[in-house]
Amino acid sequence: MIRRIDLRGSASPIDYRAAVPRAEFDIEAATHAVQPIIDAVRERGYEAIAELSEKFDGVRVDDIRVPAAALAKALDELDPDVRAGLEESIARLRATCAAELEEDAVTDLAPGARVTHRKVPVGRVGLYVPGGLAPLVSSVLMNVVPAQVAGVSSIALASPPQKEFGGLPQPTILAACALLGVEEVYAVGGAQAIAMFAYGVPAGSTTGGCERVDMVTGPGNIYVVTAKRLLKGQVGIDSEAGPTEIAILADETAEAAYVAADLISQAEHDPLAASVLVTDSETLAADVEAELDKQVAATKHVERIRTSLTGTQSGIVLVDDIDQGVDVVNAYAAEHLEIHTADAARVAGRIRNAGAIFVGSYAPVSLGDYCAGSNHVLPTGGCACHSSGLSVRAFTKSIHVVDYSRDGLAAVKDHVVTLAEAEDLPGHGAAVSVRFSS
Repeated sequence: MIRRIDLRGSASPIDYRAAVPRAEFDIEAATHAVQPIIDAVRERGYEAIAELSEKFDGVRVDDIRVPAAALAKALDELDPDVRAGLEESIARLRATCAAELEEDAVTDLAPGARVTHRKVPVGRVGLYVPGGLAPLVSSVLMNVVPAQVAGVSSIALASPPQKEFGGLPQPTILAACALLGVEEVYAVGGAQAIAMFAYGVPAGSTTGGCERVDMVTGPGNIYVVTAKRLLKGQVGIDSEAGPTEIAILADETAEAAYVAADLISQAEHDPLAASVLVTDSETLAADVEAELDKQVAATKHVERIRTSLTGTQSGIVLVDDIDQGVDVVNAYAAEHLEIHTADAARVAGRIRNAGAIFVGSYAPVSLGDYCAGSNHVLPTGGCACHSSGLSVRAFTKSIHVVDYSRDGLAAVKDHVVTLAEAEDLPGHGAAVSVRFSS
């Protein structure tokens, strides 16, 4: 079912990042479809969104704003067990987010010379929650909670309208919004939702509008990601997240049934999802293959999972030892990385490139998807080598506050003038000198 990639015994250096391929996710190719959507929303607002919802979602939306009564009804009708799970997830995520909050950093460089590094929340954010192959209610929490903890004062959320729910987003998503106190929710999906957030939509005589936001976050399909790329600059974005991926670094001590189940858990997301096992044990590789054959047949989404596991983006990578395995996974820079080895914590300490690291047999990625207290909106496509997952920090920005007295400026005025003249910018120096000319 899943192919093997053998990296053992090579006498020459290997480009590990190229040796473990990913699914094709060509944002450039989607630009021709997305740019007209963006232009239509910018130029025609609600009218364009209504047309696009009818075209792509099969729903004619009378008003993009979800009524408060619909949010309350969704929460009232929410299964008590689902509510309990959401509440536990929220509590754990709030705790880890609160620990991320940074206090202002004040540096006194000399008498009368102070610089404060101030952390300020973004003013207004638009959060996107997909509604395609799976209604990702957990993504509501992962976007909203860090924004709230960061102190964002205005939060709007969009999710695609669903024909089976009368043009409203999926009820569990609405219930999660109500549970978190998010009152501004829009039944808008796809690239048009990102354009709505970026440009804003004026209210009509019978329809609600949406004010533009400062930043957009949240996962989505290739059209959502393309819209985020095209609108970056007009609006801030978190990342350009592609198909989900899991890498598992394992040795002979790993439990094959656990490894197979975890590979399947990510393959379940999307036919383009990547599931990669890196191991120095041929025995484990064979046992995992056998477990995949057995477990996939018993799953609900068999075809989706088979397509993912048999795709070129998935595979079992054989390495000489765990040291080589560490090099491979660091080069691959997976969205999710599990460590199933002897002394897993020590091995995890050697990882520098991963969106999130899951240590040992009892920390599966699905724990992080829901109740670990970590965030599951993570960098994909190798971007974990330079980017981080969604957190409180994503919803804050830094401002340097420079507070100098006359004596503080006097201590460095000659340096400022000299450096300004070195750059042939005498006006810069004069702006300092004038303060001491009388």
